[in-house]
Amino acid sequence: MTLIADVAYGTRNPWVPSARLIRTWADAAAGAKGRDATVSVRIVTPLESQKLNRQYRGKPKPTNVLSFPAEVPAGALQGESKLLGDIVICARVVAREAREQSKTLAAHWAHMVVHGTLHLLGYDHEQNDEAVRMERREKRVLKVLGFEDPYRGESDE
Repeated sequence: MTLIADVAYGTRNPWVPSARLIRTWADAAAGAKGRDATVSVRIVTPLESQKLNRQYRGKPKPTNVLSFPAEVPAGALQGESKLLGDIVICARVVAREAREQSKTLAAHWAHMVVHGTLHLLGYDHEQNDEAVRMERREKRVLKVLGFEDPYRGESDE
């Protein structure tokens, strides 16, 4: 069984991908680790994103994607469907970033879903070596999905 992605829409404006597309992108990112697992994806407004970003990260502005890994309860049975966690994506921030970065909405949305899913699997980008590992995985997954390198044109200067 593949990854189960429950998608909830707090907004659909501007363009927001279908739940089917979001599930496809999350499943590709999760790979084998996503078998029999569940992820919750919520599409939100800037106000909701800002509230969550302030509460959980201490940053008073909306952000593109937030990931909240699930805490696995002690004594959870093997073989049960496992909850990976929650991903929250702000539609307006993703649209603005796509415009600013000259990317298609679909490409940037796919990147945000993949990025958020990888965070749920333990990938991070706080340290340089972790960032390199995560970006490599993102690039591989997005290439399989038919998207270009999301970091193209960025420099380390």
